Amino acid sequence: MKKYMDNNVIVSNTGMLNGTPVFQGTRVPVQTLLDYLEADDSIETFLDDFPTVTHEQVVAVLEVAKEKLLVTV
Repeated sequence: MKKYMDNNVIVSNTGMLNGTPVFQGTRVPVQTLLDYLEADDSIETFLDDFPTVTHEQVVAVLEVAKEKLLVTV
């Protein structure tokens, strides 16, 4: 079963990587981007290492994260 999350930027499919959220159209887990940023690597380094992910996809995922973090009650 395929599940789209957050404007089709992130996809989770139980048949791929056990449902791990990935960038749409790739097999690259979103967690990998977060790991790179946590390790103080640049977005450019991440994109160089994962050429199937676009800069636009990275920005969109970060926008989704920002929206979720800044939700006011």
